Amino acid sequence: MGVIAMDKKQLTLYYSSKNSLGKQLNAYVESSDKKHLTIDISKTNITGTQWAELADGLGKSLSSLIHIDHPDFKSIYGANDVDLNDDDWLKVLDKNPSLLKYPILIKGKTCIELKSASDFIQYMEPDSAGIDKPYNKD
Repeated sequence: MGVIAMDKKQLTLYYSSKNSLGKQLNAYVESSDKKHLTIDISKTNITGTQWAELADGLGKSLSSLIHIDHPDFKSIYGANDVDLNDDDWLKVLDKNPSLLKYPILIKGKTCIELKSASDFIQYMEPDSAGIDKPYNKD
């Protein structure tokens, strides 16, 4: 059993308010009529277990969640290849939440990296899209 609640009727967004994409996606989720939870990682501490669960849900390593080409990352850790273990990558996310590469959306048991605001639009569509509704002749 995971530590992150995965409700099929709720959208959960992990984002950093310290970058523009995170702010934009938060606004989209907040304006959604769907049940939602937004978690600003720059204000809320995410445990290592939660990060590991998010990475696993995405089928990625912890290091791939971090924007290593970001100028802040390069100024702190250098521009050359960085050899960090999982604990070190967790510390990077904890100390520098703005280095999260992409906001992460959880819908049910599905984790998705949102690379643009338009990626979120598809999750705003009704769950029954494509199903013909009966016509009422009243």
